[in-house]
Amino acid sequence: MIRGNATRMLLVEDDPNDIELIQLALENYHFVNQMDIVEDGEQALQYLFGINGNNPRQQLPRLILLDLKLPRINGVQVLEAIRRDPHTKNIAVVVMTSSAEDRDIQACYNLGVNSYIIKPFDFQQFIEIARQVGFYWMMLNQPPV
Repeated sequence: MIRGNATRMLLVEDDPNDIELIQLALENYHFVNQMDIVEDGEQALQYLFGINGNNPRQQLPRLILLDLKLPRINGVQVLEAIRRDPHTKNIAVVVMTSSAEDRDIQACYNLGVNSYIIKPFDFQQFIEIARQVGFYWMMLNQPPV
């Protein structure tokens, strides 16, 4: 298995507007050298675990920003797969979603999510939160080796 890259982030998001806002929030900062983007849960699992269980071609990310309401395989199922696998279980996963439902929040924390953030509707707040999340998890947080 390829070890994680200290400057690689995976964004799992199907909304093109949210993708653009997160890219905009992080573009002027150098704590993310590589942001890989997948638009559904199936692509996220292929990115992390390879196709048909074969090893992925790229290094694992240091941080995964995960939406919950995804096509094909939802974010809770993706989180469950991440935490079940010994190679990915320690990757920081931050759920950034529009869902404020208690059952979604509880399910994510039961599966070991590192943080659960409800996306604000305000453009500037969204950008600032994305920037703070990126900075904290990519620069300040010390992941296990």
